Amino acid sequence: MSGTDDVQRYTTNLRGEVEGSALYTALAEAEQDPHLAEVYRRLAAVESAHAEFWHKQLARIGVESNPTNPRHLGARTRALIWLIRRFGPQFVLPTVSALERRDSGQYDTQPEAVAGGLPRAERSHRRIVWAIERAVPGGLSGTALARLEGRHRAGGNALRAAVLGANDGLVSNLSLVMGVAGAAVSDSAILLTGLAGLAAGACSMAMGEWLSVTSARELNQRQIDVESDELERMPEEEKEELVLIYRSKGLGEPEARALAERLIANKHTALDTLVREELGFDPEELGGSAWTAALSSFALFAVGAIFPVAPFAVFSGLHAVLASLALSGLALVLIGAGTSLYTGRSMAYSAVRQVLFGFAAAGVTYGLGGLAGATVLG
Repeated sequence: MSGTDDVQRYTTNLRGEVEGSALYTALAEAEQDPHLAEVYRRLAAVESAHAEFWHKQLARIGVESNPTNPRHLGARTRALIWLIRRFGPQFVLPTVSALERRDSGQYDTQPEAVAGGLPRAERSHRRIVWAIERAVPGGLSGTALARLEGRHRAGGNALRAAVLGANDGLVSNLSLVMGVAGAAVSDSAILLTGLAGLAAGACSMAMGEWLSVTSARELNQRQIDVESDELERMPEEEKEELVLIYRSKGLGEPEARALAERLIANKHTALDTLVREELGFDPEELGGSAWTAALSSFALFAVGAIFPVAPFAVFSGLHAVLASLALSGLALVLIGAGTSLYTGRSMAYSAVRQVLFGFAAAGVTYGLGGLAGATVLG
C-alpha cells in the first residue's frame, strides 16, 4: 500500500472533483440558456471523469472510495449549490471562476495527474468559465471587467480613473499640508513641503502605474506564448475549447464547431482568436501602454495635489490655511459630484461625503502636526 501522503492526496483530489461535478451539474440544471447548460453539463462530465480517475488511483493502492458519495460535498459547495438554485447561475459565476483560477495549477506537480492529462483540462476549465463570466450579463466581476492599467483603471472607466487619481493627490497633499501647518512652521516651509509632497506623490503614482502595466504586459505576453505552444502541440484540444466558448455565446453545436474548425486552420488567426476569447485582451496592445498610464497618473495626482498648496504661494498665516481649506473643499465637492456619475448616488450626497472624509483626514493630521510641533519644536 502507498504512503499515507498519497492516500490523503488522492482523497483530497477525489473530493475536489466530486464537488466540481456537483457544482457544474447544479449550474446546468439552473441555467435557462440551453447552450450554456450544455457547456456546464460537459464540464460536469469532465469533473466526473477526473473523480473516477482518482477513485481508480485509490483502488490501485487498496483504498475503498465512492466517488458519488454526497458526503464528499463540503459546506462551501453545498452553499454555492443552494445559491445557484435560489438566485441563479449568474449570482455565483464570479465565485466559480475565481475557484477555477485558484485550482488551475493544482495538478501541475502531481505525476499521476500529469500522465493522465488533468492539468491541461483544468486550465481549459479556467479559460472557459472565465469566458462565460465575461459574456454573461449579470455574471461580470470586477476582475473580469478590468483592463489592468494600474489600480485606478479597474473597470475600464476613464472617468473613474480620473476622479480617483485626482482624489488621491488632493486628500494626501491636503493632509500633508494641514499636518505641517498644525506644527506651526513658517509659510515658506509649508509651501515647500506641499510642493515636495506633490512631486513625490505624483512620481510615486507614475512609477507604480508603469510597473503595474509593464508587469501586466509581461504576464500577457507569457500567456500568449503558452497559448501558442499549446496550439502547436494540441490543436484538437484548443479547437474543443473554441467550440465550448462559442457555444457559451449562444451558437449551436454545428455552428460553433464549424467556426472553430475554420479558425484553427490558420494558426495566426487561431492564436489571435484564442487570446481574445480565452485570455480577454488584444494581443496587439497587451493591456495598454505603460508610459501612457504613468504620465496619466502623474498628471492626475498633480492636478489634485495643487489645490491645497497653491494658496500658500499667495497668502500667509491663518488666511493661507483657510484659503487652502476652502479651495480644497471646492475640489472635494467637484470630485464627489464626479463619483456620483458612475456610482448612481445623488451629487449632493457624494459631494458632502467626499468633503467630510477629506476634512476628517486633514483634521487628524492637523492635530498630529500640532502635537509633533509642540514636542519637537517646543
